Amino acid sequence: MTAPTAAAPSDARRRLLERRIRQIVAATVAYNVVEAVVALAAGSAAGSTALLGFGLDSIVEVLSAAAVAWQFAAPDPATRERTALRLIAISFLGVAAFVCLDAALTLAGRRTPEQSAVGIAPAVVSMIVMPGLSVLELRAGRQLGSASAVADSTQTLVCAALSVAVLAGLLLNLTLGWTWADPLAGLVIAVFAVREGLEAWRQTGRDPVRHD
Repeated sequence: MTAPTAAAPSDARRRLLERRIRQIVAATVAYNVVEAVVALAAGSAAGSTALLGFGLDSIVEVLSAAAVAWQFAAPDPATRERTALRLIAISFLGVAAFVCLDAALTLAGRRTPEQSAVGIAPAVVSMIVMPGLSVLELRAGRQLGSASAVADSTQTLVCAALSVAVLAGLLLNLTLGWTWADPLAGLVIAVFAVREGLEAWRQTGRDPVRHD
C-alpha cells in the first residue's frame, strides 16, 4: 500500500470524488454485512478457521469502510484522516490476533474443522465483487489524495485475495480431507491483516493531504 500522490483537484471535482467514495463505501458495507453473516454462520457450524477468519475480515471491511464514511461526512475530511486510519489499523490487527489463536487451537488438535460446501459460496462471490469495488475506491482515493480511502481500497482487495485462500482451504478439506489446509488458510489471512494493519498505522504519522 503506497501513499496517494495526486495534484489538488478543483472544488467541483473534489466534491464529486468525495461523493463517489461515500457511495462506494456504502456499497462495500452493505455487501460485507451479508458476507460476514453467511461466513460466520458457516464457519461456526463447521468449526472452520478459514471461514471464521473470512467472516471477521468482512466485519473489518465494514468497520474500515464505516471509518472512511465517517471521515468523508465531515466538512473537511482531512481533519479526520488520522483517526480513520487508526481505526482501520486496529481492526486489521484485531482480526489477525483472533485468527492466529483459532488456527493454533486447530493445528494443535483441540478441534477439527468439518467440511463446508456452503462456505464456498461467499468466497466465490467475493472473488467477483470485491476487486471492482477496490479499483473504484483506489482511483477516487488517489485522485483526491486520501490515504484512508487508499487504505480501505487495499483492505477490499485483500478481502478478494483472501477469498482465494479460503476457497483453496475449503476445497482441499472437502475433496481430499486435508483438515490442516483450513487453519493454514486462516494464517494466510492473519499475515495479510498484520501487514496491512501496520502499514495503515504508519500512514497516521504522515501529514494529511489538504485541498483548500
